Amino acid sequence: MKRRTAITAAGALGAAAVAATPALADDLAPRASAQPPFLRGADISSLAKSEDYGGTYMWSDGWREDAVRILAKSGVDCVRLKVWVDPADGYNTKEQVVAIGKRAKDAGMDLLVDFHYSDTWADPGKQHKPAAWEGLGLAGLEDAVYDHTADVLAALRDAGASPGHVQVGNEINGGMLWPEGRYDRWPQLARLLTAGAHAVRDTAPGAEVILHLAEGGDNGAFRWFFDNAESHGVPYDAIGASYYPYWHGTLTALQSNLDDMARRYGKPLYVLETAYPFGTEDRDGAGNLVSDPEPVSGYPASYQGQSDMLWDIAEVVKAVPNGLGRGVFWWEATWTAVEGNGWDPADPGSGNAWENQALFGYDWRVTWALNTLGNL
Repeated sequence: MKRRTAITAAGALGAAAVAATPALADDLAPRASAQPPFLRGADISSLAKSEDYGGTYMWSDGWREDAVRILAKSGVDCVRLKVWVDPADGYNTKEQVVAIGKRAKDAGMDLLVDFHYSDTWADPGKQHKPAAWEGLGLAGLEDAVYDHTADVLAALRDAGASPGHVQVGNEINGGMLWPEGRYDRWPQLARLLTAGAHAVRDTAPGAEVILHLAEGGDNGAFRWFFDNAESHGVPYDAIGASYYPYWHGTLTALQSNLDDMARRYGKPLYVLETAYPFGTEDRDGAGNLVSDPEPVSGYPASYQGQSDMLWDIAEVVKAVPNGLGRGVFWWEATWTAVEGNGWDPADPGSGNAWENQALFGYDWRVTWALNTLGNL
């Protein structure tokens, strides 16, 4: 399955040379289709804070440029941005999503909005309600989900940056807005998901509604969730999966799950989050979540290993039956080691444990995998 690509520093430098030509700096014509057959995506939720704290981004030859334009010129055609309700640091709110979303649209890219329905990280292990939503009860939570979703999407629409794709919840294996929307309260969870989907339909009617789970190699978890979503009448258009190869099973397990999802539900499928390290060094003293020199056998933590893993994940998605494998998104492509831009929005001193999995290296220059992503 694995293809050892010929994507090297020379390939990345070629893209940089084009970008460095002043006459071409603003020559970014939109792509012919707003929703291409296979999305080459990047989550850049941390970018606004990184830039505010001094983060810089460069091509492989050292030419410095706006990160959004580097992504676009590299071939990335969709950015993903998460939304928190009232985070402690004031980032990942409607204001930043609109600002970065507008930049992405101006660079010719599409937008995927990822609603967490929380003030902080929402994932399979935690789905905490926003503080302002405590005590609302189920009906009040339905209204809050609808109003918050519609408010953000209306602001994007008014800015000329309506998204093509919207996630109602983030990694919702265990449900969302606990305890009311927990996994063991499916009738209530279905009402909350439906409220979000209706807000998308009403405010961004051209957008695809995506339900997103973690553990992309766990077919049993996906079957259980989407069988329940179907039986409870949740409206949705596509299925999203997180797949981190050092945590979520083999590439074969991912293939088996995505193939089964395609045959069982007939919906488009995306790997909405993936990543792999380009090295093992720790730059900010926080320690890296993945520090093994070869996290998956045959794929070293190197520029080449990062590129190869991305290519092989994309090959799995492209092989999904009936053309239903529709794209791959690299998670937090721009989250480099910038002091102040750490994990915990409530702790300015927290570090970034993801720095070695960005698509920009320790020298702030593009890694080979960015060129790979743009050429999938």
